[in-house]
Amino acid sequence: MKHRCLLASILFCALTAISAPSQAVEPSEVLADPALETRARNLSQHLRCVVCQNQSIDDSNAPLARDLRVLLRERLKAGDTDEAANDYIVSRYGNFVLLKPPVQVSTLLLWFGPGIIFILALLAFWTLIRKRPEKSADDASQTLTAAEREELQSILKESPTA
Repeated sequence: MKHRCLLASILFCALTAISAPSQAVEPSEVLADPALETRARNLSQHLRCVVCQNQSIDDSNAPLARDLRVLLRERLKAGDTDEAANDYIVSRYGNFVLLKPPVQVSTLLLWFGPGIIFILALLAFWTLIRKRPEKSADDASQTLTAAEREELQSILKESPTA
């Protein structure tokens, strides 16, 4: 019975850890107003941690991510709209801080670069394949020396035909 309880608690902890998103927001950062906190959480899910670069500031434990979370909450407490708070952070850190940067002239390479590189690689592969000479049976006989050709002819004459 003791082993079953231990196994059940381990399984529960493992499933909880897998299904629950990792949140780095510290209790001291949480706003007293639940509506403001919800807005802050929604906004912070779309802001990139510039240290980790692959996590939102809500998921990152980096000190800079904490500073961004605090700054975002301060802007919301000051009465900024979601768009104004987001624009304020983008104006300080640039579009890089957005997990999904807008499609602009400065971000065209970011959005379309991988596709262009893939198409160029396919074109290079296709031209390489097209330019490759095809080998035929006649080509193999051209590479034989005269002595080898004579030996091949004698072998072919000696073999019984079916």
